[in-house]
Amino acid sequence: MTRRGAVPNPATLGVLLQQARLACGMTQQEVAAALGITQAYVSELESGKSSLALTRIFDMMRLTGMTLQATIPHPSAQANPPPPAIPPGGGDD
Repeated sequence: MTRRGAVPNPATLGVLLQQARLACGMTQQEVAAALGITQAYVSELESGKSSLALTRIFDMMRLTGMTLQATIPHPSAQANPPPPAIPPGGGDD
């Protein structure tokens, strides 16, 4: 069963990121290696630790009436392997 839900703040986003990672069967270390970041940073993201930029994004979303929705597939729906590593800079060439 796929889970869907609103993402009203950074803390909720962190919880959903963790749930999505677990649904993919990945460890924090695997995510960190794929993204080129540290495991500690993945932990911070999942704990909902907010940054000024992220806080302002959610502030602007609330101000404009925008909402953010997340969809987390059921673990059994994760038949595909994890995506390839994202190069530094996000791969926008």
